[in-house]
Amino acid sequence: MKELEKETTGIKFFFTNRVMMVRPVSFGFNDQTAASNFFQINRQIDDVNALALAEFDTMVEVLKANGIGVLVLEDNANKVRPDAIFPNNWFSTHKNKMYLYPMLAPNRRLERRQDIIKKLKKEGGYKIIIDLSDYENQNVFLEGTGSMIFNHRSKKIYAALSPRTHKSLVKKMADELNYEPVIFTANDENGNAIYHTNVMLTIGNGFAVLCLESITKEEDKRHVIKNLNADGLEIFEITFEQMHNFCGNMLQLTNNKGEPLLVMSQQAKNNFSPLMLSIIQRFTKILVVSIPTIETVGGGGARCMMGEVY
Repeated sequence: MKELEKETTGIKFFFTNRVMMVRPVSFGFNDQTAASNFFQINRQIDDVNALALAEFDTMVEVLKANGIGVLVLEDNANKVRPDAIFPNNWFSTHKNKMYLYPMLAPNRRLERRQDIIKKLKKEGGYKIIIDLSDYENQNVFLEGTGSMIFNHRSKKIYAALSPRTHKSLVKKMADELNYEPVIFTANDENGNAIYHTNVMLTIGNGFAVLCLESITKEEDKRHVIKNLNADGLEIFEITFEQMHNFCGNMLQLTNNKGEPLLVMSQQAKNNFSPLMLSIIQRFTKILVVSIPTIETVGGGGARCMMGEVY
């Protein structure tokens, strides 16, 4: 897949114009992830998979209509995979390589299907597959681009430690890619570790959206700010409330014209101020998708639904 380098506001940053998404068949509240994901809400909704499916299909249509290539792969009903709709946690793609990651919840490990891996390998032309899933036997986890925010321009990995993001594996990935790790801790307002970095930090085209108040250690706060500034990114702070409404869970892509396009949910858009939205639009076009069932029951947002295909 072609990797696009876009020059905007004087800053070069690498994004892809193609994503992989998994169409769900057994979406629902995942009891096995609830202990660490406080974004999930166990609401009793009739035919919840049908609602999620409708949101998913509409999102795919919106992405395609705006010049994003979407590889849609189907989940199957032979096993229950309530979080299959969030594939970015079990794989990531890089030049000539694809990584497979160790997942905390046993039912999420079922998402690493060999048929999907083969299709991805063919789609991206990846010659090397590096499988880190054996670390599950050691209870050591790293959940893909949920755990890690890659800044491919500055060659850094930003990662907030949690039960799903182990420091040793962040460092291993940094060594593998010859990237610099930027590791810190982030907690919600109740002192709970934030389960995935990608709900509190988005790195976009010349900017970063960050829930800074979640980084309670001053040394960590200085470390993250210093690195984002060194990357040439303008930092926009969001509150805990905005974070819980998925304002930190967005994905920067490019369309088929090479123009920057930031995907966010309707819930996120509703919780940004008009001023903030207007400022972000100086850096990138905004694309809004409506996924309220997926966000509420699944505890993951628009970013979580898309795995980049580089």
